Amino acid sequence: MTHLTGKRVAFLATDGFEDSELTSPWEAVQSAGAAAVMVAPLQGDVTGKNGHILSVDVRASEASAGQFDALVLPGGVVNADHIRLDQDAVAFARDFFAQGKPVGVICHGAWILTEADVLEGRTLTSYPSLATDLRNAGAVWVDEEVVVDEGLVSSRTPDDLPAFCAKVVEEIAEGPHSGQTA
Repeated sequence: MTHLTGKRVAFLATDGFEDSELTSPWEAVQSAGAAAVMVAPLQGDVTGKNGHILSVDVRASEASAGQFDALVLPGGVVNADHIRLDQDAVAFARDFFAQGKPVGVICHGAWILTEADVLEGRTLTSYPSLATDLRNAGAVWVDEEVVVDEGLVSSRTPDDLPAFCAKVVEEIAEGPHSGQTA
């Protein structure tokens, strides 16, 4: 399964990410042939809430959506809360929407998208406690295993990872969505 060969996928996270919500999609895109790249606000390492450590490849302030084919936003309450306070990270995420590129978001990662102001009219899911925040940001929130809305793939919890990973790989393979520039 190498239909993503030559694609670069950014994973945006910081300390406190939900380990499986980063590692499962990371393995899925790599298994499909893509290069996974760790982007974070600070250089060094990021550590998941359960102890998984990854080296940061690129600081968010130095990253550009134009360098990547897709973005994945793992959850974790602390991770998402810290990322949404980093202006460079939020701008980086926003640019994927401006360019019509696929974005995968799971669990609390959707908080980052509320801060990026990219949810107006979008349908998505998340960890249930974010439903009101997402609706207030203009989204239609639904309680489903995985939701795809014009390249935006969303899921609720680690239990949804098999469906989430499959749809993220599928959307990356499809590339940017029509009507939007790449």
